[in-house]
Amino acid sequence: MQISIWDPQHESMPREELEQLQLERLQATLNRVYKNVTCYRNKFNQLGIVPEDVASLSDLSKLPFTTKEDLRVNYPYGMFAVPLREVVRIHSSSGTTGKPTVVGYTKNDLKTWSNLVARFMTSAGVTHDDVVQIAFGYGLFTGAFGLHYGSEAIGAAVIPMGGGNTEKQIMIMQDYKSTVLVCTPSYAITIADHMEKKGIDPKSLSLKVGLFGGEPWSESMRREIESRLMIRATDNYGLSEIIGPGVGGECLHKCGMHISEDAFIAEIIDPDTCEVLPPGSVGELVLTTISKEAFPMIRYRTRDITCLDYAPCDCGRTTVRMRKTMGRSDDMLIIKGVNVFPSQIEEVLISIEGCEPHYQLVVDRKGALDTLEVRIEVTENIFFDEMKQQRAFLETVEKRIDSVLGVGVTVKLVEPNSIPRHEGKSDRVIDRRII
Repeated sequence: MQISIWDPQHESMPREELEQLQLERLQATLNRVYKNVTCYRNKFNQLGIVPEDVASLSDLSKLPFTTKEDLRVNYPYGMFAVPLREVVRIHSSSGTTGKPTVVGYTKNDLKTWSNLVARFMTSAGVTHDDVVQIAFGYGLFTGAFGLHYGSEAIGAAVIPMGGGNTEKQIMIMQDYKSTVLVCTPSYAITIADHMEKKGIDPKSLSLKVGLFGGEPWSESMRREIESRLMIRATDNYGLSEIIGPGVGGECLHKCGMHISEDAFIAEIIDPDTCEVLPPGSVGELVLTTISKEAFPMIRYRTRDITCLDYAPCDCGRTTVRMRKTMGRSDDMLIIKGVNVFPSQIEEVLISIEGCEPHYQLVVDRKGALDTLEVRIEVTENIFFDEMKQQRAFLETVEKRIDSVLGVGVTVKLVEPNSIPRHEGKSDRVIDRRII
């Protein structure tokens, strides 16, 4: 198996040297946020902490966490550590209240981002000889741009297709000789379905590598993608609040996603007690950025449940490996690559006359695509209304929810008192997908 490393200096650094580099960069980051970000200065002061108190990596646990709520409260630019004139790119991710969380990048941040993405792309086998077809949507979402920058850093040719238009995606693959496909794993299955209907043999394409992210996927789904598209399918991890794609990615051994530890410090905590757990434990991933200028994050609670493996990898990288996410410590769902919170739906229902504040979400996967059915209780007048009026009511609810979530849903009306009166994700959500 041919193994390539994009940045041997940092990806294969001895553990002791890596941790020393992390400490130095952490201390510099803490001084910058204490000086320039009011939110962090207030948090540190409330705990009686100053940056100089962090003399070792173990002292990181003394620092406060950062959550999505901090980003919302400081919307849009309150968490920036540099003046807006130094920010050259602004992206955002979805929020639970209709307001997105806003992130920024300096010129140096964009260079860092490009190199971090180039790392996991190289680890998956991408080279300067490849033609990379990006089927993520371009826009405020960080996914497409991150992979775009990483591809160009490697020297590969980029086809910025964007999302959707599957027929054209396949035509471009055939005519432009695409060798790398970038999209969500569910969309890769959709492409495979369309190819089968059109009688296109995957062996007739030039595809060899698939880089998939943006949603959870199983090992069985990986095997299906690899067999149907005749490619090597690898996983990668990122989130807008930290940098976008580029936090970590699999090498060809597919035994966990290597986290770029010279740019991020990873911890695993108990999501209930917030105590740091020992190596190998399953818990919530917490990330601290130590190389970002515009938008540094200190102990950001990702809410993703996973574990970290510090054992050496046969690829030669010494960086810790993150296992596939096993769930969430909050109530967030990922539907077709979009973050969905039950609270978003609840706010919509409360605003519509005739809806009761009782609902249930049923998530399923039909073929390759995620589906979301929203079961809502309505007043007796609505439930027993004429079919035409009930259909108009359904369409109103579906449009309202779609405008907030950015993803299509099916709404099903149920009679009053038919939904169990419990609290929490396990009762609100029925997730039938196999993850």
